[in-house]
Amino acid sequence: MNQKNLKLIDGIVATIDRDNIDTDQIIPTEYLKSIKKFGYEDYLFDGWRYLDKGKLGITSNERQKNEEFILNRSPYDNSSVLLTRDNFGCGSSREHAVWALRDFGIRAVIASSFGDIFYNNCFKNGVLPIVLSKDNIEDLFQIFENTSSNIKILLDKKLIKLNDKEISFKVDNNLLERIIFGLDDVDITLKNKEAIKIFENKRMIEKPWIYKND
Repeated sequence: MNQKNLKLIDGIVATIDRDNIDTDQIIPTEYLKSIKKFGYEDYLFDGWRYLDKGKLGITSNERQKNEEFILNRSPYDNSSVLLTRDNFGCGSSREHAVWALRDFGIRAVIASSFGDIFYNNCFKNGVLPIVLSKDNIEDLFQIFENTSSNIKILLDKKLIKLNDKEISFKVDNNLLERIIFGLDDVDITLKNKEAIKIFENKRMIEKPWIYKND
């Protein structure tokens, strides 16, 4: 999945100064036909990144790009952190929205709030969603709208560092461990495999009829 023991995200910040960016804007419906879980980087923010209409299988290099959009401009085309406003990832529950961010190279999204399903999908797919106050978000926009400075996110300390500025953030430790150690739902389950084995063996003795056809 994602990088193991990831304790630091250090990279360029791209800003999108909008509220209520929904999952259809992150990746449009026509790209949900693919059954793959990777390879969506060319379709991220499709309606904003390109001037022509794309389709599944057409790469970014074959498209007419909107040079005004931030992710098409250097150095932001190598951004690993996205800074935005309120209610990011609202709308439908498509997991593809997180896949597109991850595949583009976005490791963290900083916003004042997130759509609930999108927020949880992020942790399942190696993208860290960070919730900050609107005042902190405004301060960061003032800094990054006119500069391409890097930002450091210390995951184990739940701390954002920018030059002499530090901002702490809150996140559930169990969710954060998914990002740091690259864990998915299967990995989380297997952490309890011995307890599961004991439970199943006990149930096999107490309720053997359940396993009659096994």
